[in-house]
Amino acid sequence: MIPNRPFRQPSQGARGKLLEAGVRLVREQGFSATSVDQLCAAAGVTKGAFFHHFASKEALGVALAGYWSDSTGGFFAEAPYHHHARALDRVLGYLDLRIALIGGAPEQFSCVAGTMLQESFRTSAAIRRACETSIMSNASALEADIAEALADHGLPAAMAPGLARHIQTVIQGAFILAKSQEPDESAAMAREAIGHLRRYFELLFGPATQGEA
Repeated sequence: MIPNRPFRQPSQGARGKLLEAGVRLVREQGFSATSVDQLCAAAGVTKGAFFHHFASKEALGVALAGYWSDSTGGFFAEAPYHHHARALDRVLGYLDLRIALIGGAPEQFSCVAGTMLQESFRTSAAIRRACETSIMSNASALEADIAEALADHGLPAAMAPGLARHIQTVIQGAFILAKSQEPDESAAMAREAIGHLRRYFELLFGPATQGEA
């Protein structure tokens, strides 16, 4: 079910190395706790190189949200669940993939955009907007399949945008609650939450959901 490739290709150049270091450090310790000096050390570049590519740490945060969105969006766009003939199976396949990707400590599976949003929603409008775009683009990518599945089952297709956002709400909430657990217990809590979401979709669409998944 999982494509045999990572979310992101190996970093190229100082900018790419800084963004990749940002992904790791934000997941490990948060955006606020990550300094420009730490980013440069982790990326193996100079501070001059940082300010050549980013006017400020805030600018790095905005770029990081876009980088995360582009790389993860490309990963999901190529995932095998798109090959299912039935729209509902594509939606359930997406949830199955999200569950399968959760493992290890939260810094290994949590969302960079979600983490930055929790910290910066009142302190940086630019980062808030960039993170909103990242998270909502994931929701938007599901809308067509959800609308088709609703129509297939005689349900109002107008529900699709709200259901797509609900999926992201549960996923982001699962990541937050996972961080409340000990590292070896966090993944199980996140998988449980998304598993309940999958069962909700099965109940919503009724008995006809038992198909290829």
